[in-house]
Amino acid sequence: MIVQVPTQLAFELPRELLEGANFVTTAVMDSSEGSTQVDVRFSPPEEWELLKPEQSILVPAGSAAETRWLSSLEDFRNIFPLAMCYPKIVPVDEGISIVLYHREDEPLTRLMLTSEETNRLDKLWTELRYVSQDALTSLVVLEQLIEFATQDGEPSSYDPLREPYQKRAVEYRQWLLDTETAHLDALIEFAPRAYRRPLTDADKNSIRKLYADLRKQELHHEDAIRLTLARILTSPAFLYKLEEPATGTTSSLVSDWELANRLSYFLWSSTPDAELSQLAAENKLHEPEVLAAQTKRMLADPRTRRMAIEFGCQWLHIRDFDQHDEKSESHFPEFTALRGDMYEESILFFTDLIQNDGSLLDLIDADHTFLNENLARFYGIPNVEGDEWRRVDGVRQYQRGGILTQATTLSKQSGASRTSAILRGNWVYESLLGERLPRPPKDVPVLPEDVPEGLTERELIEQHSSVESCAKCHVRIDPFGFSLEGFDAIGRVRIQDAGGHTIDTNTQLKDGTQIAGLAGLQTYLGETRRETVVRQFCRKLLGYALGRSVQLSDEPLLNEMMTKLEQNDYHLSIAIDMIINSDQFQKIRGRDFISTLK
Repeated sequence: MIVQVPTQLAFELPRELLEGANFVTTAVMDSSEGSTQVDVRFSPPEEWELLKPEQSILVPAGSAAETRWLSSLEDFRNIFPLAMCYPKIVPVDEGISIVLYHREDEPLTRLMLTSEETNRLDKLWTELRYVSQDALTSLVVLEQLIEFATQDGEPSSYDPLREPYQKRAVEYRQWLLDTETAHLDALIEFAPRAYRRPLTDADKNSIRKLYADLRKQELHHEDAIRLTLARILTSPAFLYKLEEPATGTTSSLVSDWELANRLSYFLWSSTPDAELSQLAAENKLHEPEVLAAQTKRMLADPRTRRMAIEFGCQWLHIRDFDQHDEKSESHFPEFTALRGDMYEESILFFTDLIQNDGSLLDLIDADHTFLNENLARFYGIPNVEGDEWRRVDGVRQYQRGGILTQATTLSKQSGASRTSAILRGNWVYESLLGERLPRPPKDVPVLPEDVPEGLTERELIEQHSSVESCAKCHVRIDPFGFSLEGFDAIGRVRIQDAGGHTIDTNTQLKDGTQIAGLAGLQTYLGETRRETVVRQFCRKLLGYALGRSVQLSDEPLLNEMMTKLEQNDYHLSIAIDMIINSDQFQKIRGRDFISTLK
């Protein structure tokens, strides 16, 4: 049959003719030009493909079309590596193979990578070669293959491989020797980052001497490098933020390197990055405009998540909440699966507060939080789907928003199987208001984990608090806890306790203030006691930034912070900027100051 492409031919063939037989067709090109592909199907395709790579291409022998196709296919092979056509370079069902790593990225580097990216790729391959020691391992594997071949094969077929693999191993060992100094130089280059300052000549000589001494003790190069690195990471210069005070009794500015360390550990809980270190090296960091620009840059950086964890979560006593394992699985089987999401909400809330310069008043009654579908479902908040975290506004209507309603704080300040108005009240009293209770008397009775039949959780607490020796403390803290009883022991909203009793969240503080549940507590803390709550936050933030407890001499700074915060809608950046620009943060007492106190 003679047809002109493209075309389709359809035939109806008797079933009995095809059963048990092979259907064979032959196609030839009838012209000296052009090309085509032929396909046989039992049903026509929905659409024809322009080119099917798995099928033959028909061209007249010796034609211009054949020349064009051969040239094009050769260009394709030059561009794309064989791995695209043959992905299994090493059979996966083989027990051993002397091909450990197969590099085939020449087309990638030639067509797509910049020179910088190519150098980076070459460096990675060099590092892999050093770590894997493939030249030595391949020689061992070759010997294993030869041993196997002596049992059921012909070992002589591997003889041509012996010499090149042995030569590679010899060259590799020499390469290891030649690069030993590079590893020591890398340690010298790493040490300033670990010490967070430039190395002195004494520092460099000490590192090199230690390595040399270890080699004299006949330690292998790798072991000597490891011990030298361990020495750097256990030195006081790495473990401590060492600062050099000036002589005399008066305070003086810390160095730019010391200021970079203070700033980086305050905002990022880590060492200064390259930009901060460069400014310190140039002695520019004390310039007000430079310091302000760096503070702004660092606060907008994702690394402030560390500050959210190290400061925010520690202040609220929820650090490492994702590992909290003190809940009864029989009472709260869902808690273990949710605790990681609960922790992430608190971290993201603080991170957002830092990066977007939120108001400190949002700590108490924000109308937003951060949720994924799992946590939103637990909170009963609709229209949040998927695992992706997002900011959700308008959550106050669901009794959420702010640190008082987060599952982390509510769960952490509860028992294993029931809530604890005592723990929650004490947390509000001490962590948010900065008050301190006297030590509890000896032999205080331990409350049962399960509420006795016939009592509500609140009645159980009130019975305990009525003891004369206990009452003076409980009258201060229990009312705060009672106002949060609308949440169960893992932070879920509830209207009844485990015994089926209706929850009563109305309470009266020691000073006679009436509080009606969560909303009343938020009003009390966010309005009536606003100055106390904000000042407590600032005290904690200042102590964290300085790495010490707040002292009487810091009170003027705190007073000034309170004034400026009130004038600027309590934006967090006001407090941070004032701390960073304070004498407490930028100066250090003189070396002889302590002696004057004696």
